[in-house]
Amino acid sequence: MSEQHFDVLIIGAGVSGIGMACHLQRECPGKSFAILERRQSIGGTWDLFRYPGIRSDSDMFTFGYNFRPWTGGKVLADGASIKNYVSETAKEHNVEPHIRYGLAVKTADWSSAEKCWKLTAANEATGKSETYTASFLIGCTGYYNYDQGYKPDFPGEADFKGQVVHPQHWPEGLDYTGKKIVVIGSGATAVTLVPTLAEKAGHVTMLQRSPTYLMPLPSTDKVTIGIQKVLPAKAAYRLTRARNITVSRFLYQRSRKNPKLMRRLFLGIIKHQVGDQTDMRHFTPSYNPWDQRLCVVKDGDLFRALKTGKASMATDHIERFTETGIRLKSGEHLDADIIVPATGLDIQMLGGIKPKVDGQEVALKNKVVYKNVMVEGVPNAGMIFGYTNISWTLKADIASEYLCRLINHMDQRRLRVAVARDNENSLGEDTVMGALDSGYVKRAADRLPRQGTHGPWRASQDYQADVKVLRFDPIEDGYIEFDGKKTHASERNLRGFLQPLRSALFGA
Repeated sequence: MSEQHFDVLIIGAGVSGIGMACHLQRECPGKSFAILERRQSIGGTWDLFRYPGIRSDSDMFTFGYNFRPWTGGKVLADGASIKNYVSETAKEHNVEPHIRYGLAVKTADWSSAEKCWKLTAANEATGKSETYTASFLIGCTGYYNYDQGYKPDFPGEADFKGQVVHPQHWPEGLDYTGKKIVVIGSGATAVTLVPTLAEKAGHVTMLQRSPTYLMPLPSTDKVTIGIQKVLPAKAAYRLTRARNITVSRFLYQRSRKNPKLMRRLFLGIIKHQVGDQTDMRHFTPSYNPWDQRLCVVKDGDLFRALKTGKASMATDHIERFTETGIRLKSGEHLDADIIVPATGLDIQMLGGIKPKVDGQEVALKNKVVYKNVMVEGVPNAGMIFGYTNISWTLKADIASEYLCRLINHMDQRRLRVAVARDNENSLGEDTVMGALDSGYVKRAADRLPRQGTHGPWRASQDYQADVKVLRFDPIEDGYIEFDGKKTHASERNLRGFLQPLRSALFGA
């Protein structure tokens, strides 16, 4: 059994892990680090998912890293392009040599006596166990189970004579030409799959229990292409990012403040897209905008597929699977050769690792998060957890910046241990995923850490506010205990004085 020590260990080589490593290279030069990645390639989600049409559901000018421009005018990029972007970023910042592939981290234990983390990882190729130690641990594993997606137990599923294919495990080379396909779901995966499959399939039916808010978005941005012709790449990128962040924040905030108005707006846009011949009950959700994520329709492709008759919608509940398809509660039968349950994710934190502090397992459901970056009571550890209402990477970038600031502050003060302490009993009901009402969030409520009711324990979904907190607020703010000593909160009194300066320095 080998053992190796690093200043920082990062778990996961996806968008968040590669971003964190790049920030370390840029902001903490000289720090030794390694990335432990279970898969054999960079990319995380974008290496795992291979279903037809896989693409981003956030615009790439805000999904891209803040330190490396996304070039070109493509707004919604395909999975291969995103994976390539992440890989090129890793090469450009000399991160690739630090990745250890094929390692499934099994345990993570903090020792207060030794002031370090000890991780055991299984080498899935050799079956051998490897041990790593680190002064600081950062989880960049996302929030879902890579081994399996969520799929309900459908009555009569064993009777179905065709194929059942989950998007998370799409078979390579699956030939669906001319086939009758039913896609179960109404989220981003279903909205992507249906028009793509319809290009070759005989017919595709999108079967949903309830509709989702949809928003058509062009795949290329002509304004950005024009800006790129007259401005340097970085300047054009920053300008486009700032514009898109402003638009996204406006739509989200207006949806929370005036849901009735925004509901009329969204439904009006959809009605214009689908025309008068389509039953709007398939597109009229029972909830308010942004109670669940908004689904983007690339170039209106789903609406085109419906208009041409290559695809259709069914809003109903499943009674059971049959030999030849699905019978609905209404009595209608949907014929199918292939059924695709695009029924969501199975959420898990830290890739299923259950961390321990001095031998005691950390029950995440009983913990609050500090600035949505650290878990209360867990020393020298961070987690990168992106936004749910705008691009994930916007939060991942500034969370990485904050952790680099924290590490540098500890070095400058010769401090060895940092742990966030909730001395105000701020534990709230909402999880780190905020007020999202999606099924996959509800199912995982007992596995997710909580956010607090106030202060830095409350997880913000406001990028502009988070930039100020994570980039500029003092590290020693009275909430973090260093080397077992509670710090004074006197620095918090400087915030009013520093606010104008921070505002002047603010940048996306």
